[in-house]
Amino acid sequence: MKSEVFSLPDAELEYFPNFVNKEKANLLFQKLVNEIRWQQQNIKLFGKEIPQPRLTAFYAEKGISYTYSGLQLNPTDFSAELWELKQKTEMLSGFSFNTCLANLYRDGSDSMGWHADDEKVLGKNPVIASISFGGIRRFQLKHKTNKDLKESIDLNHGSLLIMKGRMQHFWKHQLPKTKKEVLPRINLTFRKIN
Repeated sequence: MKSEVFSLPDAELEYFPNFVNKEKANLLFQKLVNEIRWQQQNIKLFGKEIPQPRLTAFYAEKGISYTYSGLQLNPTDFSAELWELKQKTEMLSGFSFNTCLANLYRDGSDSMGWHADDEKVLGKNPVIASISFGGIRRFQLKHKTNKDLKESIDLNHGSLLIMKGRMQHFWKHQLPKTKKEVLPRINLTFRKIN
């Protein structure tokens, strides 16, 4: 499968624009948007509780939970579709995953702010595999110390982005708001929690 490798200092980033073919991606998008039990939870930002600017759901193998931004996520068992995508991602990447955080960005006002996936439970150099379905959104990266180092990628419908190596130590990433008219987008982020 063809991939694009981004040469970034202190990071490894590989992008597969056609990880899932368009026909299957269309079917999966409809199934996931309708069958996932989406929730909008509150997060603390600058001391205030506000609704997350997206909908989420958390899937994991038995006995695993995940906390980020003060949220304790209690998992649901993997559906057949998510399990199949997890296995396909593992075969391609050579890494194993035991959780999936699903995000639904309903329109351009839904977003994810600057952050790094660097929680201790993810291990020293976590591998994050991110599958996108639906509307194309721009994914932005910036180096934590060198302000001149920036990158952005338009994430296609059916694409897979793998972040690995020391990336989470040195880079932050976000999915910013946009005033452009964009279709809803589902992002499935696979991780391994230790």
